[in-house]
Amino acid sequence: MRALPPPVQNLIDAFSRLPGVGPKTAARLAFYLLKEEGDIAKDLAEALTALKLDTAYCKKCHNITLAGQELCEVCEDSRRDDALICVVEEPSDVIAIERTGVFIEGIGPEQIKFQSLLERLQKEPVREVIIATNPTMEGDATALYLQQRITPLGIKVSRLARGLPVGGDIEYADQNTLQRALSGRQSME
Repeated sequence: MRALPPPVQNLIDAFSRLPGVGPKTAARLAFYLLKEEGDIAKDLAEALTALKLDTAYCKKCHNITLAGQELCEVCEDSRRDDALICVVEEPSDVIAIERTGVFIEGIGPEQIKFQSLLERLQKEPVREVIIATNPTMEGDATALYLQQRITPLGIKVSRLARGLPVGGDIEYADQNTLQRALSGRQSME
């Protein structure tokens, strides 16, 4: 079989490096863009370039913001309670938390910037840190580490509740989810 021209193979290789994209999906995307008659390839290239050139990380919380801005929209929002911080794992987690409408502040893209968080906790009057890491072994380990480091500062540390999803059926829940739901149960008073 003949090798693919380098531009096509390079695009397949680039797509393959994305999370969740295997070689078949990468090839399908590359061939789709190759045969597409519209401006989708040009639009995609411009969006990728703008992604790297026009975004930065917030100096205060490390959330995504526009390049040239020191603070993100979350940190600039005067309606926020500055004494409440929510620690998350990924910028996409900030979006999920924001959708709740609870107006808490997100910390941390990709890896939690603990030294920056610690400096902030020592400078600002924070009363509570909500740890919103994923319910995985890594998320649990990160939460435990943060709790052990923050509690001695006299700041309340809490964790998102875990358990059954709204609309979920108990019969389909796994054992760990049911155990967490039972141990985290709330009074109905």
